[in-house]
Amino acid sequence: MSKLNLNKETIESCRKTAKKIAADMQKMIDWHTTISVERSILRLLGIDGANEYAIPLVNILSDYIANECDISKGVCHYLSYAVKEFGLSPQEIAIAVSSKSIDLSKYSSLEKSPYLSDILPFIYKSLTRIDQMKIERKNFIEQSPKKMTPSKYVIVATGNIYEDIKQAISAAKKGADIIAVIRSTGQSLLDYVPFGATTEGFGGTYATQENFRLMRKALDEVSLEEGRYIKLVNYASGLCMPEIVAMGAIERLDMMLNDSLYGIIFRDINMKRTFVDQYFSRVLSSYADIIINTGEDNYLTTSDAFEHAHTVLASQFINEQFAKNAYMHESLMGLGHAYEISPEMENSFLYELAQAEMSREIFPNSPLKYMPPTKHMTGDIFKGTIQNALFNITAVTSKQSIHLLGMMTEAIHTPFMSDRAIALDNAAYIEKAFKDFGDEITFNPEGKIVKRAQYVLNSAHELLEQIKKDGMFKSLEKGVFAEISRHENGGKGLSGVYEKHADYQNPILDILIERLKGEHHGK
Repeated sequence: MSKLNLNKETIESCRKTAKKIAADMQKMIDWHTTISVERSILRLLGIDGANEYAIPLVNILSDYIANECDISKGVCHYLSYAVKEFGLSPQEIAIAVSSKSIDLSKYSSLEKSPYLSDILPFIYKSLTRIDQMKIERKNFIEQSPKKMTPSKYVIVATGNIYEDIKQAISAAKKGADIIAVIRSTGQSLLDYVPFGATTEGFGGTYATQENFRLMRKALDEVSLEEGRYIKLVNYASGLCMPEIVAMGAIERLDMMLNDSLYGIIFRDINMKRTFVDQYFSRVLSSYADIIINTGEDNYLTTSDAFEHAHTVLASQFINEQFAKNAYMHESLMGLGHAYEISPEMENSFLYELAQAEMSREIFPNSPLKYMPPTKHMTGDIFKGTIQNALFNITAVTSKQSIHLLGMMTEAIHTPFMSDRAIALDNAAYIEKAFKDFGDEITFNPEGKIVKRAQYVLNSAHELLEQIKKDGMFKSLEKGVFAEISRHENGGKGLSGVYEKHADYQNPILDILIERLKGEHHGK
């Protein structure tokens, strides 16, 4: 039953409108591929490593096909012909192209490849690995205690993966349920994924497959010690979104930040590029049982959190439909929102509780990602601790799923381990003290909480109707989210977007969709 007496017809209308918005975008997505989608295909064909100049082989091969061949036919066109002719593996072909001992351009003018079956064993090998990771995760979770309160999520960000591991283990032993490794500043704008373990990063640690492997191994060990599964998060936004998901699927990451709107608005990544990238990456996330985290919380760092709360809800509706287009189950849709209303506002706590409860009621099956106060943290650590306590109360009361803990030293420095320990103690105390509080209370039907939630829902409905009328590209140009304007042909990465040739082939996407449809039919 709805505590907020939300209008079910309005909610359904929002979903229908968001579905139309996402469907219009899907037409564009289906017509295009990108350099990063093609690189992720190469990774799933088993290509890994870098040349003597530390340039990843997937970049060397994809750039060669883009510059010397016709990449609009897809990398599988060239790899399937080459595997058939030379009897080499995709890895060996990539090395040969790097050393300029093989010419793939001769396949550019050939008809649609009849040799896809020759590369299927390499695809199945990667998918088998991902299947094994899914089974391992399922077994870990089944052996862990069932958790009814929000999962405590903390961040490590030293720049050195080996130091990150120490901090992650410390946080897990202190009670953290989820560890997120923040990427080095600016990595989302790199059009390649660095290779190997890294020990130098600014404001975070580079996302690489080896770093994923090292952290996963460390968290598995501490999971066994603690008797509960510690989940691992990284960021799959940016110019390498689908590649990072491919690496995360192979190395058993459990959650990945994955949202094209975040990349468009806050990193100025081209709209076409990142919508196409997002679709492939979400299909792969769906298959790998990776929970996505969306970035609506960031809208409130530039927009007023009270005046623009409806933009968060509208975006959640749209992200839900994008995820459904990628065959994603609701249990993997970690839709984002945040506690960011100014503490100087009278009754701010009531409004925050209204919005959190509203998100939970509208998306009852989604593992909502609830973000802590950041915008109005001042450096006063005592007031900051109280702000985080109110946020923790809201999270437990409204039954949030993914609870990113606030740090009292926000806006001062990267948290020390002691700061993180205090945050975990704060959350653990409130988790216990308020465990069933949400089940014990009801809201005044004519009161501020109910009226606030209803107002935000109605405002989101109006905004979705306007976005449907204007189209997604025009709406983003108008700055409807976060009050930041972006343009359809602006931003980074547009040169890596290609309209698909009539003979384009992507057997990996076909296989993933076929298997996901089978899973959905089985459910």
